[in-house]
Amino acid sequence: MPENKLYYGDNLDVLRRYVKDESVDLIYLDPPFNSRQDYNVLFKEKDGTRAASQIRAFEDTWEWNAESLAVYDSLVERGDRVSDVMRAFHTFLLGSDMMAYLAMMAPRLIEMHRALKLTGSIYLHCDPTASHYLKVLMDAVFGPQNFRNEIIWKRTSSHSNATKRYGDESDTILYFSKTEAPVFNRCFVSHSDDYVESHYSMVDESGRRYTTRDMRNPGVRPNLMYEYKGYKPHPNGWTCSKERMEQLDAEGRLYFPRSKDGRIRLKLYLDESQGTPVGNIWDDISPINSQAQERLGYPTQKPEALLERIIKTSSNEGDVVLDPFCGCGTAVAAAQKLKRCWIGIDITHLAIGLIKNRLQTAFGPDVRKTYDVIGEPTDLASARVLAEEDRFQFQAWALGLVGARTAQSSRRGADRGIDGKLFFRDDEGELKQIVLSVKSGGVQVRDVRDLIGVIEREKAQIGALITLEEPSKPMLREAVEAGFYKSPRFDERVPRIQIRTIEELLNGKGLEFRHLQQETLKPAPKAKAAKAENLTLDLQ
Repeated sequence: MPENKLYYGDNLDVLRRYVKDESVDLIYLDPPFNSRQDYNVLFKEKDGTRAASQIRAFEDTWEWNAESLAVYDSLVERGDRVSDVMRAFHTFLLGSDMMAYLAMMAPRLIEMHRALKLTGSIYLHCDPTASHYLKVLMDAVFGPQNFRNEIIWKRTSSHSNATKRYGDESDTILYFSKTEAPVFNRCFVSHSDDYVESHYSMVDESGRRYTTRDMRNPGVRPNLMYEYKGYKPHPNGWTCSKERMEQLDAEGRLYFPRSKDGRIRLKLYLDESQGTPVGNIWDDISPINSQAQERLGYPTQKPEALLERIIKTSSNEGDVVLDPFCGCGTAVAAAQKLKRCWIGIDITHLAIGLIKNRLQTAFGPDVRKTYDVIGEPTDLASARVLAEEDRFQFQAWALGLVGARTAQSSRRGADRGIDGKLFFRDDEGELKQIVLSVKSGGVQVRDVRDLIGVIEREKAQIGALITLEEPSKPMLREAVEAGFYKSPRFDERVPRIQIRTIEELLNGKGLEFRHLQQETLKPAPKAKAAKAENLTLDLQ
């Protein structure tokens, strides 16, 4: 069984059912909060428009209601620090949406604390809307003594529309550990140009920049008193043995002053420097702009460099990284690249489909063997259950089976006969499209005729009907009579109307367009090998 797991479902339920005590080394989470708004994934159309392809990933559920009150009551009944904090929040916030949000977050943070190893760490990514409340809540769950840092990530430049206040340029990342002894691999960034000019001002014969450091014994080891090439040691002695001094000399690492009254110093080369230790202000990682290669169209997508820094710092190869709100899967992709095991959880089939596509395009088709997907339908019976529970999630899952994206703007919005779209290119001209209709109930010949009307209205090349039930013979005959699309570049004809059942798709029978270059879900860039760690000079 693969160690990596991708779960579809409510992360609270998944954490309680599947994630064992003290089994996770690192948790990164970016929980949503945006009161009274829908969380939408916007996929930009190829012609530049966005409105027609707006997708509701999930609705804003942070509303104070009977369910929120029940969760709050259960937290208060704990009688611990979390109980005290939640009662204090309620005194101040009353029945607000923020109070509902905190009631949602509290039990999940409790489960994450349970899942963390004693050497584990958690990084909670948030904006100023809720960061101060979340900091107090995390103090209650993890203990104020285990607060490590408030990291400020400069995610954008100042916006000119902030006329009555300072522009919002940063996010907050709250870093806590399980105990006072977490895994922590210190990270470094390259020195600034000004620092190089002022601190590495000397250049040797080969053109290498360097600075020097004294070789005085700091007093923590026995005095090493010897004269070397006429140069006397500091009264405390040298910092290394005579044999080590001779080795450093042979390597050209010693700086000899002109006067014998001076003291030998050690050369430290710029190209061997680890750089400047990373502090809690991260202004060197750029956000994902509209032209970034790794941009996948997910509005809250974080740059992989951000997650790579967190993962490198607070875990080692083979450790387990958990993202309980994994969205488009940046933490999952970074963990895969850095040879960590991972657990990703999301409540939408849309996100699960995005992550699967991202992993395949970044790491190749064999990556599918390295992880299990849990919670997705795997047979016709479980597909029927999903269709009965949530038609919209069934639709998103079914479209994912053919690599399509949802075109419907919301659960309640009119879809104009289009549930999904696939784009392809088979010549040097405009992108072409396949429009898809998904049916979770009974189907009839009228559905095929409606789809024919849709592709003519949309000037699409192909239409596909995905159905849970078997199509009738009149439906199949109507599809055949719709004719073929002939590729202008390849000697290939494909049916204009294609009908696929869920069972056929689960058995590997996809849509018929073998040579057409699909360009629907933006592919993630190919993963590059992680950089080797810098080495330090050993003077022992």
